[in-house]
Amino acid sequence: MNSIILLTTFGILNLFVGFRKSNKLVLPLVFLFLVVVLLANFYDWNNTQTYFEQMLTVDNFAVAFTAVVVLTTILVVPFAKRYADEQNESLAEFFSILLFSLVGAIMMVAYENLIMLFVGIEILSISMYVLAGSDKKNLKSNEAGLKYFLMGSFASGILLFGIVLIYGATGTFAIAEINSVATTGSADALTSPLLAMGLLFTLIGISFKLSAAPFHFWTPDVYEGTPTLFTAFMSTVVKTAGFGGFYKLMSVSFAGAYDIWFPTLVAMTVITLAIGNIGAVAQNSFKRMMAYSSISHAGYLMIALLSFNDRSENAIFFYSLAYSVATVAAFGILKIVSDQRDDISYNAFNGLGRTNPLLAAVMTISMCSLAGIPLTGGFFGKLFIFSAALEQNILWLIIVAIIMSMVGIYYYFRVVIAMYMREPSGDRLKVDSSASFALIFIAVLTLILGIFPGLFSDIL
Repeated sequence: MNSIILLTTFGILNLFVGFRKSNKLVLPLVFLFLVVVLLANFYDWNNTQTYFEQMLTVDNFAVAFTAVVVLTTILVVPFAKRYADEQNESLAEFFSILLFSLVGAIMMVAYENLIMLFVGIEILSISMYVLAGSDKKNLKSNEAGLKYFLMGSFASGILLFGIVLIYGATGTFAIAEINSVATTGSADALTSPLLAMGLLFTLIGISFKLSAAPFHFWTPDVYEGTPTLFTAFMSTVVKTAGFGGFYKLMSVSFAGAYDIWFPTLVAMTVITLAIGNIGAVAQNSFKRMMAYSSISHAGYLMIALLSFNDRSENAIFFYSLAYSVATVAAFGILKIVSDQRDDISYNAFNGLGRTNPLLAAVMTISMCSLAGIPLTGGFFGKLFIFSAALEQNILWLIIVAIIMSMVGIYYYFRVVIAMYMREPSGDRLKVDSSASFALIFIAVLTLILGIFPGLFSDIL
């Protein structure tokens, strides 16, 4: 709750900074605010509290996922310096929206009521619509904002319809009561078509937010058109909060309906893995490749949902952390490269190992982590998910995921090959000291996750 109060307060105060029209002042203030929020968040560790008539519960689960989304945002901010210098208008409004969106993300992992889940999703989604179309002079950004808004509005309507049907079947919005009412009610609501339809529509609505197939179609165009700075935020924070909230819903409300939703979710998982990895192979744009990569990682996280055992929540947390820091590094380096070479294709990275060894080294670590190569956080993220799935005896799905991971190695290492085995396509790139520090921190954290995974693998 401390995080929600601080973010709301800081977001409002930051708007007043905008009147000074000083982008150089905005960035350090936002960075400082977020560090304070991250530290204040840990005050709630092992101190479970409920708020608003038990609509929100701040427990270790909420604190852990809040830490991931806030840390991710902290790592995004240093890459905004060049973006801020180039803008003639104040960016305070955009960064206030960023802070407000974190409030929605936190609500998505701390909710105890379906209404609060919906409110959190909408706060986060509306913020993303604005940020996606924030580059008013770029037609692709305008298209991304409009497309994301239209598709997201339909998805929100479907999600709300699903929540209403669940309420109609159980008579409650409280997630702790839904399962007990459904399993102990005289009509046994778990077998009712009303609850099944409500669960289906809710699954569709949330899957859209997570870029899970077959509701992924908006992702490549929106990622490509959205300013790279905000794409880094969109691809990490939304996915982390979304899967945290999704796991909480399925584990608390629909544990007794596992046999009902398992076939649907397992089919979506296989489709998501296939479309994400195979689609990424065909891309020449690095940004679109990362969009399909995001789809594929949704598939791996869905395996943890299907596993549905004691290891699942820790696997989702660890994977989200490893995925988020590696993705921020990839998009951060893309922003640096594209700003100076005006190119978002693989060719933009040609010879980067010679012209800027730091960027090339961090990008290599990032790609290795996303591909699941040993000694990186991504390797243990997948290992923990596969271990959880093995306990659930879904070995065939693990085999499918491993095959798709091998496909992923191809498109991730296209970047590495371009950096070290091709001639440079431009002069040495200039990197701000703040961005350099963020990249070094990300690289070290990724290696720590890969060498000492036990530090983070069993905290929930």
